[in-house]
Order: sequence, then structure tokens, then C-alpha cells
Amino acid sequence: MYLRRLYRKKDGKRHAYWALVESRRTARGPRQHIVAYLGGLPEGERLGVQEAADPHRLAQRDLFADNEPAWVTVDVNRVRVERSLAFGGAWAGQQVMAKLGLPEFLATAIERGREEISWSTMALVLVLGRLCDPSSELHLAEQSYEAGALADLLGVPAEKVNDDRLYRALDQLLPHKAALEKHLKTSLGELFQIEYDLLLYDVTSTYFEGQAKGNPQAKRGYSRDHRPDCKQVNIALVVSRHGLPLGYEIFDGNRHDSTTVETIVKTMEKQYGKADRIWVMDRGMASEDNLEFLKEGGRRYILGTAKGMLKRFEQELTAKDWKQVHEGLEVRLCPAPEGDEVFILCRSAERRQKEQAMHQKFEERIEEGLKKIATSCTKKKQLPLKVAERVGRLMGQNTRAAKLFETSVTQDDAGRAKLTWSKVTAWRDWASLSEGCYLLRSNISDWSGEELWRAYVQLTEAESAFRIQKSDLSLRPIWHQKEERVQAHILVCFLTYVVWKTLGRMCHQAGLGDEPRKVFEQLQQIRMVDVVMTTRTGVEIRRRCVTRPTEHQAILLQRLGLHLPSTFKITAM
Repeated sequence: MYLRRLYRKKDGKRHAYWALVESRRTARGPRQHIVAYLGGLPEGERLGVQEAADPHRLAQRDLFADNEPAWVTVDVNRVRVERSLAFGGAWAGQQVMAKLGLPEFLATAIERGREEISWSTMALVLVLGRLCDPSSELHLAEQSYEAGALADLLGVPAEKVNDDRLYRALDQLLPHKAALEKHLKTSLGELFQIEYDLLLYDVTSTYFEGQAKGNPQAKRGYSRDHRPDCKQVNIALVVSRHGLPLGYEIFDGNRHDSTTVETIVKTMEKQYGKADRIWVMDRGMASEDNLEFLKEGGRRYILGTAKGMLKRFEQELTAKDWKQVHEGLEVRLCPAPEGDEVFILCRSAERRQKEQAMHQKFEERIEEGLKKIATSCTKKKQLPLKVAERVGRLMGQNTRAAKLFETSVTQDDAGRAKLTWSKVTAWRDWASLSEGCYLLRSNISDWSGEELWRAYVQLTEAESAFRIQKSDLSLRPIWHQKEERVQAHILVCFLTYVVWKTLGRMCHQAGLGDEPRKVFEQLQQIRMVDVVMTTRTGVEIRRRCVTRPTEHQAILLQRLGLHLPSTFKITAM
């Protein structure tokens, strides 16, 4: 669900409100459905008049100026605005971090030494900087820090923030990774009553710019970023059913997904204890060794399976007793012969259309390519071996439909190569039957097929986590070359993602949908400015103010329970 900003006219006036919109899948494709209209706040709440007196802000009272009336005579022709800075995004991030108890935890965990600026404060700079303007530490130090209000919020002047201090803050933060994960699990559980009974596990990769010679984990492997020319590392992430992260590990860039399962499961169990959890993983993890490992430890699981295993259930695909989960999606529960597992057949109409279109596209490509090769054989004399190589390359480029064609390259009496082909009816029949189908397996025997399927599809939360970290938080590419700095960079991205998802859960509880992107974009537009006024006697008065929120921003702030300050104390830095 997501938000859409709208206006309407009532009693001759324009009123702002939000529409909460949900995208639903139907047989005719995705359709948008309005779930609720959000707006109509009381005047006081809408304009934020009472925010300065709110008791929840007592802990921040030292940041804000008194709101007692002070009357002076000013020259209205000489009123000006200076130092306009981005405020709302950093301020909202700081509010979320306070709910998580991150500032207090970091201040306690990272011991204070002789440094001028505490490393715990610099860690907050790294996280909030990445949240508001994802970029390198150098860009944060030279541009984005002074363009925002972080100096006012954290009390660290811009001239004290440089790339060297930020790099050293990374070094100080990294040793506390495990303790941070435990703290965040506890905080998130208390804030949102999260149960970590269902753990979603997935792996992605992120690539390096440069050779990364100082990092033994940087290796070439299967790149999800389509950058096989670059070295990479693999990141394994564990999240809850709501996408809230539990922990992560970093593996060598050439390591296969299936070889990470035992390591990550044991790491999570060592850190949080061995409980009655259900592990959900995709088909890349479902090796026989992993199945044995999960079974031996009495662990419960729901796994995707390789496409080839579907062939074993050919007869089941023709059965009539499928159960509809929702429009366009059916499931069928199939007990295993041994009795210790169940298999879940799933059939998606949308996926069927997609696979049909892909098969047709690749079939046409292969047929067109074969015709060109056959025509070239009639125009000039060619060796059969060379023609066979061309056919092999063609099939390799279009593997989706390669098994449909049976080809033969022979030599005629004149020594010319001759290409003939035919289509395999059995392959086409199987493709028509299995299109849109996939298979899951589990050792949970007391759940229905629908419940098992719904648990499995929540793996999209882990996939979404990777998309957010890569796109919104600029996890990729990695510019650091040293192993420890790379690990610290990923830790900062992880912490920033936790802040992002916490804001998302706050939005969910406030009835603002599940995606915080629109809310954060709106809050980022709030700015902090210095208003300079010249009095009758020529004295200049400078007031640091926060811009008044728009009607739409006021609605979001009120629903989130966030109280925006109106003025800010100017302190010497």
C-alpha cells in the first residue's frame, strides 16, 4: 500500500488529504484500489500550533528556543532569510533512532577516549547522512553534511566533520556489530511486538569499484548486479516476516548460496538461542546437504525447489482438486512418499502468461536463427563442424526453448553442410502443462497448503530489503578497498535500513501503508532557516526557525505522533 496526495474543495475552500491506495492483482492485471482517505485534522493539529508545548518533547527542550512572546519593533523592509538547510529528513531519522535507543546504546558501547568528537556521535552522523543523502564518506564530509541541519541536531560543526574522522568512526563502530544486532532485535520486538518465529533468508551480492586487493573476500562470482567484470562480496540477510532485520553475514564473492546456510543458521542460533523457528529460503538454498542439516537439528523449514523436481509431480498437475488462494493463484498439497515432508504445488495465472510469452519469444528466435543458418549453408560451402558450433551458440543464447528443437547437421554428396530440425512434441506438452507452476517443500505437517505458500512468499521481504539497501541507501558500489572498512560500510547500511524499516512500521501502525518512501520524501521537504530582522535601533535579531509544514505534511506528522519544533536555539559551535 502507498500514499497518494489529493485535494478537494469544500465550502469554497481547498482541503488537503491523503488516499491510501493498494495495488491488487486481478485476472486483467494489477488494479489500484483506494483503501481509505486520510485527512480532516483539527485546526490545531493540522497547523502544529501546540507542538512546542508537547510533553513528549521535554527531553529535547534544550534544543529549542522559548516560545514566550517577545515584542520588538523591526524594519520590515530589511527582514531577510539566510542559511536555508534541509531539516525534516534528518530530524525524522533522529526521532526514529531515539525510539530504537541507538544514541544511548552507542554512547555506552563505544568508550570515550581523547577524541574531540565522540565516536558514538560520529556513528550517528554516518547513519543519518546515509539516510538523507546516500553517498560516500568523502561526499558527506565535503557537501551533504553542511547542506543539512545535522550540525544543529547533533551539535557537531561542519568544520569538524572530515573524511578521516568518518573513516575512523567506521573502525570504531565495526567491533560492536553483534551487540548492535541484539539491541535492535530487542528494541524492535518491544516497539512493534514482533515475534521472530518465521525467519526469511536470502543472499545478494554487491560489487566493488577498483581492484580491492586489500580485501580477501572480494572475488568474482555470480553477480546479481549484472557486473561480472567487477569483484564482489556476498551478503546474507535474515529478516522477520515483516522485513525487520535480525542479522547478516558477509561471505566471499564467489561463494555459492547453498554453502552459506549452515553458517548463517548456526550464527543466528548462537546469537539468539535455538528456538522453534521456521526457516524460509528459496530454491538456491535447497541442496541435499542443507536438507540433512536442517532435519538433523530438528529445524522446521519451507524451501523452494529446483524446476526439475516438478517433473516428479506430473500426474498431480492434472488433478482437479486445487485450492484457490486468491484470484489467479492455486495450491495443492502433496504428501511425500516417505511421510516426513509435504510438497506444495503452486499454479499462478500471471506467472503462466509470463512463461508462455518467454517460451514463444525464444522459440521464434531459435527458429529464425536456424533458418538463417540453413540459408547460409545453401549459399556457400561450410564445414558441418562449424555449422554445428553456430547452432550450439544459438541454443545457448536461447536456453528457455532450446529443448523444443532437435537439430541435425549432415553433409551432402557435394560436401556441403546441411541443417535440418524438428520440434519435440513431448517437450511442448510438458511446457504447456507446467507453465506457471512451481514446487515448495516443507517438514511442517500441521499447516495447510495456503498457509505454507503465504509463509514462503514473504521471502519478498528479504528481496525488498536488498532493493532498498542497493537503491535507496546506495549500498553499491563499494569504494572501500580494505576488508574492515567494507564490513563497516555494510554495517552502516544495515543500521540505516533498520531506521528505514522502523519508520515503515510506524507508518503501518498509523494507517499510512507499508512503504515509508512517500512519507520520508514529504518530511525531507521541511527546511530550517535563519530569519534575520533589523530593529529600530539597528540591532539585528537572528531566529532559527523550522518552516511551517504544509497541510499534507501536518497530516503525516500528526498520524506518526511526531512533533515538529517551530524554532531552534542558535548555539555557538
